[in-house]
Amino acid sequence: MDSYLLLCTGHAKPCRPIPAIFLNAVSYTTMRRTLLLMAKAATSIFLLYLSLRWVNVSALTERLSRLEPSWIALALLLLLAQVVVLALRWREIAAACGANLGFMPAVQMSFIATFFNQVLPSTIGGDGVRIWLLARTGAGWARAAYSVLIDRIVGVFALASLVIACLPWTFELIRDPIARAVLLAIGFGVVAGTFLFLVIGMRYRQFFDRWMLTRHLSAASRAAITLCSSAPSIVVIIACSIVIHLLTIIAAWCCTRAVAAPISFAQVLLLMPPVLLVSTMPISIAGWGVRESSMIVAFAYAGLAQSNGLTLSILWGAASFAVGIAGGIVWIVSGLRVRSLTRAVAKAKAVAGNS
Repeated sequence: MDSYLLLCTGHAKPCRPIPAIFLNAVSYTTMRRTLLLMAKAATSIFLLYLSLRWVNVSALTERLSRLEPSWIALALLLLLAQVVVLALRWREIAAACGANLGFMPAVQMSFIATFFNQVLPSTIGGDGVRIWLLARTGAGWARAAYSVLIDRIVGVFALASLVIACLPWTFELIRDPIARAVLLAIGFGVVAGTFLFLVIGMRYRQFFDRWMLTRHLSAASRAAITLCSSAPSIVVIIACSIVIHLLTIIAAWCCTRAVAAPISFAQVLLLMPPVLLVSTMPISIAGWGVRESSMIVAFAYAGLAQSNGLTLSILWGAASFAVGIAGGIVWIVSGLRVRSLTRAVAKAKAVAGNS
């Protein structure tokens, strides 16, 4: 929610000098974000180190030496198409939040967000960039932030729903009771959290409207409830979510085909969603380390070669990195730039006050 405070369109009106106490608060926030970034980087490096220690590195190297570029190219095309579908879903959600977002601008903003998500170790992140880009079109900071928050919740909820739907077959593949309990906790925990988010706007609006931060959370919840009441919008969002995750699974399967790994499409379907759900935790850089270690554990519980799991994760991360590069090209061509912190804070406060 506060990521947009670091960004500016470059068209800020003259404003009064910022008080020293506010600048000190900004400095503290910057230091805190830097320390958080360093912690995430350390987590990624440590988990990647452990991942390499857990597997047969020679088998991993042998697999990667037989890489088929055509399969990787197909995976990249699928992931590029996924960004377009993501933009379509976000556009539908933004409309429900009262923000007018065209399809092509949504695609452009989504590609730029992939750049910040995958390429740069940024504390701002792709979601913050999407908020900024949408807000600068005149949608307002609040509506932009609500749309991105709801889009994020919808994506995680859809992924958790897929995990739950596949549990009967996943339990046939994974027999360990602890692993089964973790899958249940992850899937149903996310679903419960989503319904709790909706309950805030339905039953506890007056309570959450008392404070600034919770007031915005309550408003976002009410926007999500409004979205749920629109049948056409729900149909579009569900269809987009199904296509998004289907493209994810197919792209991951293409990565396994690229190295001729003995992994079936069904196994990728059952193992990939839980791993991606775990890797959404913001404790590493772009999910690196968390995704690899989770994939190794998932393959181990499924009785599959751990080196194949690490190979899949690395290729998936590399493909996502390449999509991020494409988003960086879109960002450069668009001519958008990030301005200084002081001007960004002044503009953010001015616009937020008018929205």
